[in-house]
Amino acid sequence: MSTVFSHAYIKGVDSMPRKTSVVAALVRDRYVSDAVVILEHTPRRAARAVLKAVESANANLLNVNPSVDPKTIRIARISVTAGTRIRRYVPASRGRALPFEKVSSNIFVEVAGEEKEKKVEKKSDKKADKKEDKEKK
Repeated sequence: MSTVFSHAYIKGVDSMPRKTSVVAALVRDRYVSDAVVILEHTPRRAARAVLKAVESANANLLNVNPSVDPKTIRIARISVTAGTRIRRYVPASRGRALPFEKVSSNIFVEVAGEEKEKKVEKKSDKKADKKEDKEKK
């Protein structure tokens, strides 16, 4: 059995990287099935974005390698980095405008899964089964 990797990268999540990183730490090094349950019951706004990234990476792995056992898929790596910063202004007293930055996050998720063992049947067994089927008819 060999380990297969796949990843998903979501950019521009409207949440601060520090807040998103707290949610990502909840599911680091867990199986995907457990991580989905945890994220669905986490009452933070960033949990929805992290859940989307985890499910996307899981779907990518299953689409690329259909021979992967879904029960063995785990989160190999998850990281949150700072995304683009957009400069905005808020009105202040005496006609002034005070600047602030809207910060976004980038979420990277890498999942790993084990391939299923291929069953190898002997050719002689198949021939014997065909002969038995013919004899029964």
